[in-house]
Amino acid sequence: MPRGIVYEEIDEYIDGLANRGDPALRAVEQQGEKEDWPIVAAAEGSFLHILARSIRARRILELGTAIGYSGTWLARALPDDGELITVEHNPETAAIARKNMEKTGVASKVKILVGDAQGILKDLKGPFDYIFNDIDKAGYPAVLDPAIERLRVGGLLVTDNVLWGGDVARKDRSKETQAIRTYNERLSKDPRMIAAIVPLRDGVSVALKVRG
Repeated sequence: MPRGIVYEEIDEYIDGLANRGDPALRAVEQQGEKEDWPIVAAAEGSFLHILARSIRARRILELGTAIGYSGTWLARALPDDGELITVEHNPETAAIARKNMEKTGVASKVKILVGDAQGILKDLKGPFDYIFNDIDKAGYPAVLDPAIERLRVGGLLVTDNVLWGGDVARKDRSKETQAIRTYNERLSKDPRMIAAIVPLRDGVSVALKVRG
């Protein structure tokens, strides 16, 4: 559980009320917990789903697939003809995600691309309605501008782990902390975006593109 964001009992209360979906989705969540995969929790997964449905997203980009848990939440928010493109740098992890998405019934809506997110972004054409960023934290600044450029006006850029256990507000000088702090500051000052940080789990940034 992330440290230093909200009181532990608040985290537990939120988690206890979280929608966990059907048995197939719960099985992926349990796999993530058992095998220690860095996946979002149910409360955040359902939050991602709510955001996608609220803007009627039809085309979603996910940077950081892991085992397909967050991707399933996102894909389930899409209409029948919607598309989720999700990027995973590790081919073995991508194979696990593909199997899980078949089990959760969303595979037909999902295209998994294997490789470096920054490199793949260069070849992807927008616009996207919604982009979820959850890659290696040191890479956050490099994908910010390409992501914003590929987002439609009125679309959302949602980013995980933006509070990094609270270290972004402390004097921590790790590479990851500095990268996340840079990302948050650039996003907050970008005239194309209006951003807010929600202290859910490890911090979730939600940014609306208001101009091109």
